[in-house]
Amino acid sequence: MTGKVLLAAMLVLAPAVSASAQEWARKMFEATSHDFGAVARGAKVEYRFKLSNIYEEDVHISGVHSSCGCTTPQISKDLLKTYEEGAIIAVFNTRSFTGQKGATVTVNIDKPFAAEVQLHVSGYIRSDIVVYPGEAEFGSVDQGAGAEKKLEVNYAGRNDWKIVQVKSGNPHLVASVAETQRGNGNVSYQLQVRLKPDAPAGYFKDQITLVTNDARSTEVPVEVEGRIVAEVTLSPSSLFLGVVKPGQKVTKQLVVQAKKPFKIKAVHCDDPSFVAKIDDTSKSVHVVPITFTAGGKSAKIERKIRIETDLGSDVSPELKAYAQILADADKAAKK
Repeated sequence: MTGKVLLAAMLVLAPAVSASAQEWARKMFEATSHDFGAVARGAKVEYRFKLSNIYEEDVHISGVHSSCGCTTPQISKDLLKTYEEGAIIAVFNTRSFTGQKGATVTVNIDKPFAAEVQLHVSGYIRSDIVVYPGEAEFGSVDQGAGAEKKLEVNYAGRNDWKIVQVKSGNPHLVASVAETQRGNGNVSYQLQVRLKPDAPAGYFKDQITLVTNDARSTEVPVEVEGRIVAEVTLSPSSLFLGVVKPGQKVTKQLVVQAKKPFKIKAVHCDDPSFVAKIDDTSKSVHVVPITFTAGGKSAKIERKIRIETDLGSDVSPELKAYAQILADADKAAKK
């Protein structure tokens, strides 16, 4: 059973199995715990607990709260339709707290039914290492332009403390350090983070890892965040068409935008159920209606749509479209 039938069945059993009745909500989350490890004071440290609505009904998150001021929770999107994704963002407060800290973040859901999900975070905030600013924030960068950010890393303690290596798991990020001060137990470095011009379009959030000669905690992460803006952007980035009946038509508006006027030559999809309406006008913003006609059988639909422009073969943005076809006979069979 799924969707309404599954949730209704669980509620019939409450309160005898109230704990298990919350399981439908936990199933939406990829993970429910995270350890930040050892982090520098002042560093921007956060974790996104990703969730996806796997049910037919809309899911509404009514609120979040934390058991400790060391962690501030945020909701990226409070209403999720079928197949839509969101996140609960746990922000570690490294400016006001030090030492070993942990928190339980409670997520309250009021639709389609009341439920709570508890998320757990922990980490050690070092008082002897300070990173300023707290992260390498690139903001918006045009694709192909590249960019560079510089940060300060300050240590107070041993005279022989060193950063011996800088690691990046992202091939499009290159980082290096240069010592700027040493004496009286204080050591300072300049951290340079470079975003390479070949970085692909889209939002990125990654880490640069500082490897030190400190045996207590050899690695210190530094957050890196930004968005590579493509020559042509799509909004929304994915089309969610919802739950439809066989034969039903659903139309969604796709906004295609660039910095200079362009033409849309074609909209490609290997499924003829998707039809796009385009015009031959050259402009910087196009609103493209895309109509989906559901087939005759129950099915989950996931298709790729590609936009062909006159800006060159390498400027063909893509997105995915999602839908679920559910026949009345199949709904009755689940009851």
